[in-house]
Amino acid sequence: GHRGVDSTGETTYKKTTSSALKGAIQLGITHTVGSLSTKPERDVLMQDFYVVESIFFPSEGSNLTPAHHYNDFRFKTYAPVAFRYFRELFGIRPDDYLYSLCNDPLIELSNSGASGSLFYVSSDDEFIIKTVQHKEAEFLQKLLPGYYMNLNQNPRTLLPKFYGLYCVQAGGKNIRIVVMNNLLPRSVKMHLKYDLKGSTYKRRASQKEREKVFPTYKDLDFMQDIPDGLFLDSDMYSALCKTLQRDCLVLQSFKIMDYSLLVAIHNMDQAQREHALADGTSQTDTRRPAAQKALYSTAMESIQGEARRGGTIETDDQMGGIPARNAKGERLLLYIGIIDVLQSYRFIKKLEHSWKALVHDGDTVSVHRPSFYAERFQRFMCNTAFKKIPLKPSPSKKSRSGTTVPRRS
Repeated sequence: GHRGVDSTGETTYKKTTSSALKGAIQLGITHTVGSLSTKPERDVLMQDFYVVESIFFPSEGSNLTPAHHYNDFRFKTYAPVAFRYFRELFGIRPDDYLYSLCNDPLIELSNSGASGSLFYVSSDDEFIIKTVQHKEAEFLQKLLPGYYMNLNQNPRTLLPKFYGLYCVQAGGKNIRIVVMNNLLPRSVKMHLKYDLKGSTYKRRASQKEREKVFPTYKDLDFMQDIPDGLFLDSDMYSALCKTLQRDCLVLQSFKIMDYSLLVAIHNMDQAQREHALADGTSQTDTRRPAAQKALYSTAMESIQGEARRGGTIETDDQMGGIPARNAKGERLLLYIGIIDVLQSYRFIKKLEHSWKALVHDGDTVSVHRPSFYAERFQRFMCNTAFKKIPLKPSPSKKSRSGTTVPRRS
């Protein structure tokens, strides 16, 4: 990986310190969003996906850029007009985007994934900034036209929402970063977190991972910890499975595999007990995290296309999470999203090479694989991880039908 730590103990990425990288990102985004505002609104054209704009930031400043106390760097913005359009699609106004990312210092997340990437979160919890490798950035550029054609038709999705792709060139190195929706608000305490692929081969968290403050467990751990699965009311269950099915089709059409569903669980009953212990009274926490600005960005909004009209879903106090219960009947909020959709090209290439040795025409094999991956993924999520809980009928319905449905524990 490119992550390191310098002599002062500060994180570095490709030998650039984290503080210099954060500064460069904020200067660069301020400039690029500002210069974009002078360009008229218009439909996105095919060539917009391939535009790369570049601006040089000398430390002494220039007539276009302010002086700064980092080393000279160059900042590149990929597909600026296209990404502006996507941000609009998610209701993110340019001034909100700037304010969230550039007004306050970015917060570095210490518990990043195994990918060796650096992660920053904006201070208002709205956006995640993640460093990506050259190949991943290239892959995202290729995906853009098709990916967003799909988003246009269907903004409610559990796929990552990409709001910007940039590159900081410093010290002869390229550091590519992508801005995405933040799945896990820091203001909500997550009690458990799983990275699920629907595969059981070697899918257990390592010893090193388990020693972390907030470890990410895997499929085998999930089946051991939550053997009965997570129970959702039937509307919610159908909405979730429908969304997963649609998203898997999109990923399959791009021949993407090896993605995961990130599932973080906030246990409301446990949180209440923790508060009671903490202050000796059984008061619940009344602080509500601020609502996210971006449209469709919470787990709840991502799956809830059609379920809204049923009226069985109260969204006010869910803090963006999807209400669920465990087998004990404890009230949970789930925060979920599909992650790692840019990693797959390496995986596919690896598979192709090994198969081409075994099968004459390795290509036909790899075409079948993404559909196999998608099917297994959906089957695991909708049969093992999430289950339907029959609803208690409301009194009015009861009198109408004269029958009651017993509630499963």
